[in-house]
Amino acid sequence: MNNIKSVFSIKDLENLTGIKAHTIRIWEKRYELLEPERTGTNIRFYNLSHLQKLLNISFLNNNGIKISKIASLNKQEIQQQVKELASSSHVKNHAINAFKLAMLDFNQDLFYETFNGLIKTKSFTDIFYEVFLPFLSEVGMLWQTDTITPAHEHFITLLIRQKILVHTELVQAQHKIDHNNAFVLFLPENEIHEIGLMFINYELNAKGQRSIFLGSSVPIQSLTDVLAYYEKVTFISYFTVKPLKDDLSNYLVDFKSQLLKDNNHDFWILGQMTQYIDINALPNNIKTFKTIDSLIATI
Repeated sequence: MNNIKSVFSIKDLENLTGIKAHTIRIWEKRYELLEPERTGTNIRFYNLSHLQKLLNISFLNNNGIKISKIASLNKQEIQQQVKELASSSHVKNHAINAFKLAMLDFNQDLFYETFNGLIKTKSFTDIFYEVFLPFLSEVGMLWQTDTITPAHEHFITLLIRQKILVHTELVQAQHKIDHNNAFVLFLPENEIHEIGLMFINYELNAKGQRSIFLGSSVPIQSLTDVLAYYEKVTFISYFTVKPLKDDLSNYLVDFKSQLLKDNNHDFWILGQMTQYIDINALPNNIKTFKTIDSLIATI
């Protein structure tokens, strides 16, 4: 395989579709659903067309259609069944599968087509929670198992970030802020995972709040300037990989001493590194949240 995957092992298919390799082999043998290609040394491999077909088969099977029935359908009939189901209440899983194919094929048009289909019936907030979040969770697992390359991840996350930015601009234009409180959103030094924080910025703007988005890798001392401009500041950050577990305590001590001397200000934190924070030892103006929606519900 080359660095940008265009062919897949059966283990890749398992990771991408959730169908066990053993089951895929049974379906091949019993129903001839897939016909893998072989290398010169007789090693089986699959292409993007195989993956697309298997994702469609998985989608139909997960929605109650027996595999024996699916096996009797030709490619066009399978695609038609998928379209009919996807137009009903099953659109979420179909959209996630479509985004996977768009990512693997670097297909920007498919991403936009899928998103535009979703936005006709769902709010942007619903799309983020119901489709983007579970999809990004799968992307993370696929990257960890070497099923996709960093190029795939960068391609698809850039498109998602673009959608967040576009919709943020739309809601920003709808509100005139007339209070002197602010939410300041930032990521700590060497932290670059910003999609969650970007969506919080969108939600805050949609609620008519003053949200100042500073982006990734911001040193603590660079945040002090904003305190002079607003009566109350709530800092919000996402700790995905930074600060490291052993550095968390010192980071919070430094943050409080430099930015939370005035008890009127707060610090809200999300991300997987928060599991290593002793919430019982936190001062009243530092809080952790497990999910974005729980944080938004606090506002």
